Amino acid sequence: MAQINNGFKFTPFSRKQLQVLTWWRYPKTKYYKAIICDGSVRAGKTVIMSLSYVMWSMTDFNYEQFGMAGKTIGSFRRNVFRPLKQMLLGRGYIVIEHRTDNMFEVRKGSKTNYYFYFGGKDEASQDLVQGITLKGFFFDEVALMPQSFANQATARCSRPNSKLWFNCNPEGPYHWFKLEWLDQLTKKGALHIHFTMPDNPSLTNDILEDYKTRYSGIFYQRYILGLWVLADGVVYSNWNQQTMTETPTDIHGYEEYYVSCDYGIQNPTVFLMFGRSGDTWHCCKMFYHSGRESEIEHDDAWYADRMDEFMDGIKAQIIIDPSASSFRKTLQNRGYNVRKAANDVLPGIRTTQRAMNNGKVVFADNLKELFAEFGSYIWDAKAAERGEDKVVKQHDHCCDALRYFVYLVIYKGTKAKVTRKPSRLRG
Repeated sequence: MAQINNGFKFTPFSRKQLQVLTWWRYPKTKYYKAIICDGSVRAGKTVIMSLSYVMWSMTDFNYEQFGMAGKTIGSFRRNVFRPLKQMLLGRGYIVIEHRTDNMFEVRKGSKTNYYFYFGGKDEASQDLVQGITLKGFFFDEVALMPQSFANQATARCSRPNSKLWFNCNPEGPYHWFKLEWLDQLTKKGALHIHFTMPDNPSLTNDILEDYKTRYSGIFYQRYILGLWVLADGVVYSNWNQQTMTETPTDIHGYEEYYVSCDYGIQNPTVFLMFGRSGDTWHCCKMFYHSGRESEIEHDDAWYADRMDEFMDGIKAQIIIDPSASSFRKTLQNRGYNVRKAANDVLPGIRTTQRAMNNGKVVFADNLKELFAEFGSYIWDAKAAERGEDKVVKQHDHCCDALRYFVYLVIYKGTKAKVTRKPSRLRG
């Protein structure tokens, strides 16, 4: 077990934060069975909700069990428990973590309560909370959890005076949490408080403006405006050929290089080369071949030959579609340094939009297949009606190669580790 001894520095609370902090004791709201705080990112929801949750439980109960959850145990400990324990210690509580049991206890005066924490990442997560009896449950980012987990967790809170606490950023209007909770507040006995970033007094104007540049399209509407909107239309609606392109120059003068690859036999195979100058990555060259359109299918060796020609003496680490195992081995056998891409579609799209908006990546003005996909890569309307954010798996091969690079290199901060190629290869 570990006892924590740090404090937490607060800025003055906003009106909505004060409402969250006191709703369970205020005469007009204390009879609600649940509270829901949704809205934009960085609005101060999680910090104030988690503190209020523990203060409520420590005020009204003694020697009781409570539940808390994030999408994963790791995200819960990082985003919720770490700041929460500092806040509590700064207010005279004793916090003792039993990490092997995924539980912590809180003591103050003659009172002690126990808080079990869970990860609600998939359908199997509901099994984690079966059988336990709780007086309350706190859900951080509930919209990222399956309904089965939330239903099982809320069912654990059947004792008198139990309360439920939910926070999240918006998803689509057909998401299960929107339909089952936000659209049925009266039936559920839930108090709803909608947050935007100005409701967090700790954010400066510079930070507010910076966050507004991070998102485009539906992500701007959801994460900045805090709206439950449909993923509809073109994915890269932020694309602007006039401001995001440049006339290609000598590609051999950049400081470091990557090649990002989306591989197909009948579907198109795409290579995109990126060169860095300062803080900007230049998408300076591409290879595109569609077996279906050409009516000629080629094997791994043929595409590896095209990669040799594409490199033209340049040393670069290759990022490749994680499903292209045979082609990856072929390239590795030729001496290339190859890394599997992270295929996290929605985070990849968000970070790619941000990189485009902030000028972190610019494009040579002759990448016609990529530009065509920017205009035809769309959200799946049928999936949106089911409450899911998905893209249509068409006209996406160039966009996938772009996303692989941005997510792994610009977002994750990967550094190239280039091995020397055999002497028969140029570069």
